[in-house]
Amino acid sequence: MKPKKVKKTKLKKKIRIKYSRVFILLLILLTFILGIIFIINLKITNIIVIGDYDILKEQEIIDIASISNYPKTLAFSSSKIRKNLEENIYIKSAKVTKKYLTQVYITVEENYPLFFYKTDNKTVLLDGSKVEKIFDVPTVINYIPNLKYQSFVEKMGLLDNNILERISEIKYDPSDYDDERFLLYMKDGNYVYINLYKFSNLNKYIEIIKNFGNKKGIVYLDSGNYFEIIEK
Repeated sequence: MKPKKVKKTKLKKKIRIKYSRVFILLLILLTFILGIIFIINLKITNIIVIGDYDILKEQEIIDIASISNYPKTLAFSSSKIRKNLEENIYIKSAKVTKKYLTQVYITVEENYPLFFYKTDNKTVLLDGSKVEKIFDVPTVINYIPNLKYQSFVEKMGLLDNNILERISEIKYDPSDYDDERFLLYMKDGNYVYINLYKFSNLNKYIEIIKNFGNKKGIVYLDSGNYFEIIEK
């Protein structure tokens, strides 16, 4: 007689749900979601403007950055704020950093006015661009040839601000032997001859005139660095 086949039955393992662990996982997930929502809705709380700026005021810089209403911080990245600033003609460059997500630090380098160019009736800025607005800057009273003009703009941009403020008018005044010579009319009553090659010597102007007391005259910085007293 053949033995009977015995059916094997599979025992089902009961799964026990550990509700405490599920609760903890859900709590972690909820905290994570709430954290993301909190960060997304964070607003800018402080805006600090750093650097030397004169043409633009602090509030104008904040307005140009498009964050004057203290918007959500993630809506305006540092690069976006910088782009907004650098699109303004009076800002040469900008640096924007965020601290603690809600604090925005802005450093600007102004594209400040160098001189009023009478030939065009426009003000020339540091980067060579021109605007209609008139500022309290030196006036270039005559035409400067194109080959000299760009170099002149660059040299003017290297002058210290306290020297730039002392210049009243500038005349392109080439001589027979120097086609890069300029005559500067200073606000203190002196005259200065300078050429493009030695233009940086103007930054020593205050030190130079100290040697001549209250006397007025012509300072030759284009050749020899000497002072000629004007007879009165």
